[in-house]
Amino acid sequence: MSNPMRDQISKDIQENKVILFMKGTHDMPMCGFSARVVEILQHHGAQFKDVNVLADPQIRVELSALSNWPTIPQLFLNGKLVGGCDIVSELETRGELGGLLKEDVGQAG
Repeated sequence: MSNPMRDQISKDIQENKVILFMKGTHDMPMCGFSARVVEILQHHGAQFKDVNVLADPQIRVELSALSNWPTIPQLFLNGKLVGGCDIVSELETRGELGGLLKEDVGQAG
């Protein structure tokens, strides 16, 4: 049986090279972890779609079921889950995130 919300989440992931499922929006993050990932992406000049999981609690349920990742935020590049704040921060610290953004999505890094 089809699940419209899960189908929409999958479609959003596939249609956006960089997408961040977060608490709040890129203009107004509603948690420190989401704010940190937004800050890192903006540092690299990355254009990304943001999805506010607080807009509907079911988004978070369906996203976690789809990604097998329990926490928010969740960053996807080219349809693949990168991870949450800890992983994005670690990639940034190691100097690898800019390369991933450049290679995977063709954005400045």
